[in-house]
Amino acid sequence: MLDIAEELNRWVEQGRDFAVATVVAVGGSAPRQPGAALAVDSEGTAIGSVSGGCVEGAVYELCRQALKDGESVRERFGYSDDDAFAVGLTCGGIIDILVTPVAVGSAVREVVAAAVAAAARGEAAAVARIAEGPAGLMGRAVLVRTDGAPQGGFGGHPELDRTIAQEARAMLDAGRTGVLEIGADGRLCGEPLKVLVESSVPPPRMIVFGAIDFASALVRIGKFLGYRVTLCDARPVFATATRFPEADEIVVDWPHRYLETTGVDGRTVLCVLTHDAKFDVPLLELALRLPVAYVGAMGSRRTHEDRNERLRQVGVTELELARLRSPIGLDLGARSPEETALSIAAEIVANRRGGTGAALTGAHRPIHPDAAHTVVSRIGSVA
Repeated sequence: MLDIAEELNRWVEQGRDFAVATVVAVGGSAPRQPGAALAVDSEGTAIGSVSGGCVEGAVYELCRQALKDGESVRERFGYSDDDAFAVGLTCGGIIDILVTPVAVGSAVREVVAAAVAAAARGEAAAVARIAEGPAGLMGRAVLVRTDGAPQGGFGGHPELDRTIAQEARAMLDAGRTGVLEIGADGRLCGEPLKVLVESSVPPPRMIVFGAIDFASALVRIGKFLGYRVTLCDARPVFATATRFPEADEIVVDWPHRYLETTGVDGRTVLCVLTHDAKFDVPLLELALRLPVAYVGAMGSRRTHEDRNERLRQVGVTELELARLRSPIGLDLGARSPEETALSIAAEIVANRRGGTGAALTGAHRPIHPDAAHTVVSRIGSVA
């Protein structure tokens, strides 16, 4: 739901009634992950997607019906179903959908309105909804933020409210969306519930060091992938908004000095395109010791070997060097700045998603290897 927060926030501000269908769980070769959503308003306008086109028509009708009935419903679509071809899910996957009506005056409206408003502003927030359980709890929601009291609840179940809010905040801290499985009273005992937690966090950062033509192409593709992109270079004549209009931020400073003072986290990717030892060595010495998702550096294999030796001389360990992706990017035979940017982006995505970078043709592994592994945790369980 939060993946279409900007559009839903406009609908809320306009006072529209709508129903939102959200992917709760997937299996096999399902094209969308938990949290993906399709919403339909009372006029029949639709936004978003739950399957990339496979079951949109059937889910659209579920939303229309939910608006009439005022009741939440959970539905499963799968290749094994008799009507699989009728709804269009012929890819072999299974999708569980939670449909929630969000009418003006309903109990869930205030929570959903606050959640989509926060997500639309780029603030960190998580909304938790009962996805499977007693009919009286289905579709109810609670909103949590990184600080402050939760908003909403599950109707006279204070222990359940506290437990779900606590677990949702933990998932928000990790930037995760998935399903919690707990007891209906907030503990392990009792009738089980499944709770969908959707987290919305600010966009991850991509910091590109080196104001060169390759950087311009990488900035563009970084924005396309949803990163907040910073371009950093010590040379003011090259680091300009004219040359990098798509960058969210342009910093004129020595790269290592900027990296020492800026905020990074476990989703940040660092792309070092300077391939100049006086910039690369102090920058990479710092970068390889930071808890970031990816560190890549441009240069030939000869440059790479020379750079590694210089890094060893300043105390960078072999374990730290093993984190460095250099020469940067996957082997696509890239030549132009755009092709090179694509190869770098492909390596970043493969690193993030656990891909191999190999061709899918002839491969004997799922196209969406993580699609069948929805996050499921049981409160108090021991792995």
